[in-house]
Amino acid sequence: MKRLRIEHQTGYSYQGDVSASYNEARMLPGSTENQFVLNASLDIEPSSSVNQFVDYFGTRVASFDILSAHTKLMITARSLVEVRPRPIDHTDYSWADLERDAPRAIETVEQLSQTARTKPHPEVADLARRIAAEHDHPGRAAHAIATAIGDAVEYMHGITGVHSTAVDAWEARKGVCQDMAHITLGALREVGIPARYVSGYLHPKPDAAVGEAVAGESHAWVEWFAGEWQGFDPTNNIEIGDRHVLVGRGRDYNDVPPLRGVYGGPHKGHLHVKVTITREA
Repeated sequence: MKRLRIEHQTGYSYQGDVSASYNEARMLPGSTENQFVLNASLDIEPSSSVNQFVDYFGTRVASFDILSAHTKLMITARSLVEVRPRPIDHTDYSWADLERDAPRAIETVEQLSQTARTKPHPEVADLARRIAAEHDHPGRAAHAIATAIGDAVEYMHGITGVHSTAVDAWEARKGVCQDMAHITLGALREVGIPARYVSGYLHPKPDAAVGEAVAGESHAWVEWFAGEWQGFDPTNNIEIGDRHVLVGRGRDYNDVPPLRGVYGGPHKGHLHVKVTITREA
């Protein structure tokens, strides 16, 4: 178990006054069976009243409006979380079991359909079907598919953008965690395995000393259903451990962006993001 302190700053600087902005932030983790939030807070400048709620997929959301003219917007999320490893536990759950159970619950039915972001490249679809045919259990097939995607795609900034699709990233064979999650989701759904997008943070330094502040960033991984939900990080080809902090889940990135909003005014905005993660225990 690790105790991690996370500070996530996201801001916009405008070239002049904007008259108003309307925003939703998904930057604060919630407690689950494998992580416990000791404290979490959101600071907003200019100051604003905040309406907090849990969205349809179970993600904490802070909704706020800035209704006076402003040239900057800064949101700082601070959280302290205890995290436990979530190792994959393969069982004898079969394809027949999955075919029986997947249509019975909304949370699995909704994670079977492809989105514009996850629709797989034909090569990825073929890869997924070939691997699935080699396994008697969907959980083991899902693990093998996710690992194969992680092996095939190189992690690299600047090749894809926030609006890129799984097909874009596969054709480049390069991308970031968001891309690898989308490719993996498309592959799993192609063979009938419910799979969902997970957003959060990953402490980037496994051997960080207690008290050492490390530059981090938002992260993404996947979970699949094979009798129970299991998680895997295809970007790093690792199971979900005590360095992963879960913030939100959805069908793809569109359901869990850290910050979403609109503003009124003729001026362009410049986004800047800074994440610092400190191990405290």
